[in-house]
Amino acid sequence: AACQVDSRQGRRRACREDIHDNDGSSSSSHQSLKSTTKWASSLENLLEDPEGVKRFREFLKKEFSEENVLFWLACEDFKKMQDKKQMQEKAKEIYMTFLSNKASSQVNVEGQSRLNEKILEEPHPLMFQKLQDQIFNLMKYDSYSRFLKSDLFLKHKRTEEEEEDQPDAQTSAKRASRIYNT
Repeated sequence: AACQVDSRQGRRRACREDIHDNDGSSSSSHQSLKSTTKWASSLENLLEDPEGVKRFREFLKKEFSEENVLFWLACEDFKKMQDKKQMQEKAKEIYMTFLSNKASSQVNVEGQSRLNEKILEEPHPLMFQKLQDQIFNLMKYDSYSRFLKSDLFLKHKRTEEEEEDQPDAQTSAKRASRIYNT
């Protein structure tokens, strides 16, 4: 009930998470979800998992579009920066690597021709947000769905399932927790 009273964004999010945990388990149980299950549930989940990012990059490399995920990751790092000088350097690096017409790993975003180095003079955390969203949607509706059907993903999924079928690997952690909880 506290959720409805306090409608601040963060509080609402916390309540939604409580709803998902209505099977009585704590949110730490989400850790036991197979990584491929998490990756397949959303692109956001895939990009939050370092192993997922690694596999997705391998896949995009084969498709010659690794620059998309690299750009997205660079923008995520950029948004966390506080120091103005570091922001300027990172903004310039992002521009030169992914956005300028001489970029080594150019991404294909709308409005690119209107971009110029002037934007780098006054960097702010969300200056690349629109472009980052475009690339996210491009990955989400294009390469992500192919990734989920790829051998690379399916092989990883099979490996996880085989590991789960081996009783020793699966139950040793459970056995340990039972021992310590008695």
